[in-house]
Amino acid sequence: MSGPLGLMVDPALDAQRRHDLRRMRMVATGLLVLAAIVYLLTRGQEQGLVGFVNAGAEASMVGACADWFAVTALFRRPLGLPIPHTALIPRKKEMIGRSLEEFVSENFMREDVIRDRVLDAEPTRRIAEWASQPGHAKRLVDEVASVTAHALQRIPDADVQAVIEQAVLPRLKREPVSALAGGLLDQVVRDDAHRGLVDLTLDEGRAWLVDNEDLFESLIVQRAPIWVPAAVNDLVARRIHTEALKWLADIRSDPHHSVRIALDKLLTDLADNLQHDPVTQEKAERLKERLLSHPQVSATAMSLWVSFRGVAVAALEDADGPVRARGAREVVALSARLLADRELRDRFDARICDTVVYAVDRYGRELTQVISHTIERWDGKETAERVELQVGRDLQFIRINGTLVGGLIGMLIHAFSLLIP
Repeated sequence: MSGPLGLMVDPALDAQRRHDLRRMRMVATGLLVLAAIVYLLTRGQEQGLVGFVNAGAEASMVGACADWFAVTALFRRPLGLPIPHTALIPRKKEMIGRSLEEFVSENFMREDVIRDRVLDAEPTRRIAEWASQPGHAKRLVDEVASVTAHALQRIPDADVQAVIEQAVLPRLKREPVSALAGGLLDQVVRDDAHRGLVDLTLDEGRAWLVDNEDLFESLIVQRAPIWVPAAVNDLVARRIHTEALKWLADIRSDPHHSVRIALDKLLTDLADNLQHDPVTQEKAERLKERLLSHPQVSATAMSLWVSFRGVAVAALEDADGPVRARGAREVVALSARLLADRELRDRFDARICDTVVYAVDRYGRELTQVISHTIERWDGKETAERVELQVGRDLQFIRINGTLVGGLIGMLIHAFSLLIP
């Protein structure tokens, strides 16, 4: 249930608190009544032991009444009288909220306090010790994997497409990529990473020639002069088809074939021009803009995102899969390294300190203002009743102590007055 302060309350627990508060009030009030009865029974007898009892009872009544007034004045006006500086919580809740805000800001939001507390807590060591215990690393990885998979599934496709079309693609259009593409192409050629693509192209080309022999030969015949006999054209076309297959096979089987070398030189020159030739760079940028402006680019990007999300979610949700197993091993290995390397732990703690200090500097004011803003929205009477329900039982001990201490002080004063001539 939602209470008057906007907090969740437990009716059963509140009932127990009200019972305890009433009981302590009865005890405190019972002591006051007892003191009054003793005072009335011993009134007029100031000599001997009875005089001490009478003085103690009188002082007990004074102490009990004074502390009753003090405790009651916190929450309401005693006896309903408009006495100044009473009903402090209902009337001064805004001031109390601001005071709490200032107290928290001055004592908990200072950089030196934060750094001392974080460093004293040694968060890195504690986390490493926890993660190094059996089962904890797997539990941590399982929780992170589940949350990540759920988060990926909750991302709307429309939002992703909007980000791609409104942020990613326009940014790519503005960013020059010629030099980056040239450097990447140069490194690919140096590492012979393009050989697989070349081989795939040769294999697909040869397979097409084999499957489309008639089509290839018809294309050759169509280009032949009209005065050449048809038999000669067919013979030449078959010969060209055979030589083309042989030529592709030679290139495929010979890593140092002249065509491969020429292609490597072409790609190397293109990579150099992309990095240093303004004309080539301008052509590449125009080509990039045309490609990125094509509607299919956005659709392809969305297809890639959907595929990536599906693969990632499936891998993360597999409880016994390689992703979670590898994650658990990495967590255990990192925990062992942190426990063995004090300098590394100190660096992690320093980074945690910097992060917490940054967060407090940036958002600390907003966090502390929550206190005053929340209290300002509270109803004064309901606030007083709620606070009294929480702490009123303990405040009754002030009344009890006031009654007892007042009685002792009264007897001391009586004894002192007997010693004075």
